[in-house]
Amino acid sequence: MIEWFTWVQLAVAVAAGLLCLILGLAGRVPGDLANGSLALVELLLVVQLVVAIAAPAFGNEPTGSVLEFYTYLVGALLLPPAAVFWALLERSRWSTVVLGVAALAVAVMVYRMLQIWTVQQA
Repeated sequence: MIEWFTWVQLAVAVAAGLLCLILGLAGRVPGDLANGSLALVELLLVVQLVVAIAAPAFGNEPTGSVLEFYTYLVGALLLPPAAVFWALLERSRWSTVVLGVAALAVAVMVYRMLQIWTVQQA
């Protein structure tokens, strides 16, 4: 993992989560803004996957469990599409809140992935 990219990814996920929560609690149904923010979170996760696959070849190896790291990454990759799918099926204000919760869950998972990659002892 590249630390600065991870912090950018974390900031985008938190911003998307808060945006969706605010929109949902204001009564807005999922629209392009909410779904687009989750699409951006997903795009950054795909870039993180590519970085995580390539990083060991450049000497940036995880200090924690590789299996645990990739389990978090795959789980995080599945959350935004599942939330957007839900939001497209059930067009209510609560679907927008679900988008926000999914983005915040991704933020937590990204932070945990950073811990696994950098902090733990091998």
